[in-house]
Amino acid sequence: MGVFNYEKDNQGIVTVTMDMSGPVNAINAEYNDAMDETVQRLESEEGLTGVIFASAKKVFFAGADLNELVLMDESGSEELFANGEFIKGHFRRLEKLPVPVVAAINGAALGGGYELSLACNHRIAFNHKSVQIGLPECAIGVYPAGGGVVRLTKLIGVEKALDIILKSQRLTPEKALAGGLIDEVVESIDDLLPRAKAWISENTDNKEATAQPWDRKGYKVPGGAINSPRNAQFAAMAPTMLHKQTRGLMPQMTAAMDIAFQSTVLDIDTMLRVEGREFIKVVTGPVAKNMITAFFFQLNKINGGASRPSGVEKNPTRKLGILGAGMMGQGIAYVAARAGIEVVLKDMTQEAADKGKSYSEGLVAKAVKRGKMFQSQADSLLGLITPTAKDEDLQGCDLIIEAVFENIELKNKIIGNTEKYLSDDGFWGSNTSTLPITELAKAASKPANFVGIHFFSPVDKMPLIEIIVGDKTSDEALAKAFDFTQQIRKTPIVVNDSLGFFTSRTFGTYLDEGLQLLTEGVHPVKIDNMGKAIGMPVGPLQVGDETSLELARKAGETWAAMGVADKWSDGTVTRRVIKDMIDGHGRGGRHHGGGYYEYHADGSKNIWAGLYDLYYKEDTHVPDEDVKDRLMFRQVIEALKCLQTGVLRSVADGNIGSIMGIGAPAHTGGLIQYVNTYGFDKFITRCDELAATYGERFECPEIVKKHAKSGQLML
Repeated sequence: MGVFNYEKDNQGIVTVTMDMSGPVNAINAEYNDAMDETVQRLESEEGLTGVIFASAKKVFFAGADLNELVLMDESGSEELFANGEFIKGHFRRLEKLPVPVVAAINGAALGGGYELSLACNHRIAFNHKSVQIGLPECAIGVYPAGGGVVRLTKLIGVEKALDIILKSQRLTPEKALAGGLIDEVVESIDDLLPRAKAWISENTDNKEATAQPWDRKGYKVPGGAINSPRNAQFAAMAPTMLHKQTRGLMPQMTAAMDIAFQSTVLDIDTMLRVEGREFIKVVTGPVAKNMITAFFFQLNKINGGASRPSGVEKNPTRKLGILGAGMMGQGIAYVAARAGIEVVLKDMTQEAADKGKSYSEGLVAKAVKRGKMFQSQADSLLGLITPTAKDEDLQGCDLIIEAVFENIELKNKIIGNTEKYLSDDGFWGSNTSTLPITELAKAASKPANFVGIHFFSPVDKMPLIEIIVGDKTSDEALAKAFDFTQQIRKTPIVVNDSLGFFTSRTFGTYLDEGLQLLTEGVHPVKIDNMGKAIGMPVGPLQVGDETSLELARKAGETWAAMGVADKWSDGTVTRRVIKDMIDGHGRGGRHHGGGYYEYHADGSKNIWAGLYDLYYKEDTHVPDEDVKDRLMFRQVIEALKCLQTGVLRSVADGNIGSIMGIGAPAHTGGLIQYVNTYGFDKFITRCDELAATYGERFECPEIVKKHAKSGQLML
């Protein structure tokens, strides 16, 4: 049979071991042929007593081939639907076999892999950290359409199923067992097949073991139908909550919820066809293409080391020095210690350094209390962090990261004072969010060992690090920074030097355009609501408050002192508003008593009343679509400029960096991918319209016009 090894033992149990020609077992033409042949053979097999599906790969089964899905458009809809019905037909025939069918899950069973196991009567998994179980498709713009939504809903109930599907949860075997997704675990992989055979033998005469729950007469979905009284509240609230979360921008989630709801009241065969039809609409749409491109292909490319210089040996960081125990420094200390790295956390005083370590103490205390960490693990982690006020404690550090205020004189001073404590092959990293690395490196005795390592706040939660290469940064330093980033389990993007680099520079346009709209007289609530409507986490005024007007002013003052204040964007409006807010009214942002918003003790907030007096004009009318496009296009245009001028080294870095770093709407696939699906000619036309009405900042970058002529996507 080739890719499927078919073995029948003397008890009549057939073990089908999947071993496809690629690195993993996946749904493709090879699989279709092999599964079709296997099912036909099983249906005609004499003396058959049971079936086991196993894998010869480290992964049980990987699911659909996304290379094929991302190329699909409406012209191939019927072919895609027919192929889906063909695949699901095999699953349906498997679960109608008159013998028990077992999935012996030795490795990850995600997406199509778990859907295959759902078509089996019994699921046994090897209880190991490498084994993940779930349906993560919503995270890449589609939903599980191989029966995943339908069968999981019928198996565990609509509320539990949607919690797993919409959140794209990847569960350990123990959690999958507790949640009802699998039936058993074994502690040794060698026990997997013997236990599967034993279960079959134990249930040879058990008719219920050969029938799926949803095929049994009188079966009711756990928790009841969606129209039952006990589900009335969930049925009423769930769609509203989903819309609040996704702003209606994630069609795959809306479709999955609708299918799950229907699966509680309609039969499985009807629902499998509904699931397949709706999938065509989703997978051929722009959101699926955007998210598959970004979160599968480009993210895997980045994490696979595409931006790491080749030919440089891996060099782990063993001892890390952090200068500055404030918000950023304390977060860096925690994630480094969590990765097993010895940390020296230095500040001007011992008290300040100790306070910085207390951040980690608080996090591990919560983890222990919630059962996510043993006390011994907490003690070990904290033991790796040494708070200090002494420079000499930095002796022998493989890496020193400065995380002090955006003041070039201060940064230059500490570089000069502490660089000497690096190990012989150590390197220096600056956590600056805006200041050019080339300029900062002038204070270093070895500028080749100087690199930007830009973290995002809060450090323990944000998944991205932006690595900035200065004019003299060596490949070795870049490779070490890349390795360190992956060592602490973050995703690294690599960019070339610029004021604000890529993320801060691009994000700054979102904040600036919000203030442009404010000074034109647009209602501040509308500004922030339109920001959220395009898919940003929060509006530009709110995020300006959160990041601090005071901090923005200090950064601006530093840029002015360096002579680069308006190097890439005219900051006149932003400077004026910040000056009005701070100097005129003492409003420096949320952590300075309030800014554009008033913040109350109960956690609520509202627009500061004075903002209306300062800027709001009742007779100002800017169409909603213009507000949304202005907030979006400013970011997209700046990202394109970064790509055009070489600040961005790759499209993948731009897309992933914009989503993970600055909260660009996930449904767009990133700020550059946005243009691919918007359409080059359409984008050029819209830029022209916005530029004519609102100013030259909306002029379309030449790189788009170039791609419009060639017809090639920016990939």
